[in-house]
Amino acid sequence: QVQLVESGGGSVQAGGSLRLSCAAYGYTYSIDCMGWFRQAPGKEREGVATFSTGGDNTYYADSVKGRFTISQDNAANTLYLQMNSLKPEDTAMYYCAASTRPLCGFESGWYNYWGQGTQVTVSS
Repeated sequence: QVQLVESGGGSVQAGGSLRLSCAAYGYTYSIDCMGWFRQAPGKEREGVATFSTGGDNTYYADSVKGRFTISQDNAANTLYLQMNSLKPEDTAMYYCAASTRPLCGFESGWYNYWGQGTQVTVSS
């Protein structure tokens, strides 16, 4: 079992920055992929950024390329999402996800562990 705990959400004005954190606990050695997804009210959950923990494959949604950066601290079993130049359309609940299968990308069904979510609100 793997537990994921997000933190770092909040409210910022457009153009501001936030850094989300996701601490992983439990059988973290079994994780092949980790990532961030988001869901805005009335919309489907969408992938934001994901990467393979054992390789160099990193994926970003077109809408966040150049503004968001996903990274990890292996020693702390923590995943980060640095979000810069935030826009009102980035407002959503952000979820950390982990997969024990070597399938990295934006298909949410590939991920078998999810955090509880952290809210990000960007005002214009």
